[in-house]
Amino acid sequence: MTKLYITILLFFACFAGNAHPEKPVFPDNFDQAKLVTAYPNPATSFINFEFEGNLNYKNYTLYIFSFIGKKMNDYLVDGTKITVPLDDYYRGMYVYQLRNQNGIIVQSGRFQVVK
Repeated sequence: MTKLYITILLFFACFAGNAHPEKPVFPDNFDQAKLVTAYPNPATSFINFEFEGNLNYKNYTLYIFSFIGKKMNDYLVDGTKITVPLDDYYRGMYVYQLRNQNGIIVQSGRFQVVK
């Protein structure tokens, strides 16, 4: 009962100061545009990562991990597109992360391999 009470209080604390009830309060970066698009998803023999063209990707790295956390590959971003062959990938879910030069995750996502 105490957990429910705390949850309700937190909910109302987040939305109580909102002057426009049709516009809920979200963090500032909620509407941030996607910097990386992965396609095709699900993938069979390759996957493309396309990067937003008007941003400077110098010193950005794309990491790919298996769903259990094993690092599969990392690629320095030097253009607007990276094509990754999936020869060494098994069927399943994978996670990608775009990190800046300080190692901070700028964007992450997932894709599925179906072979």
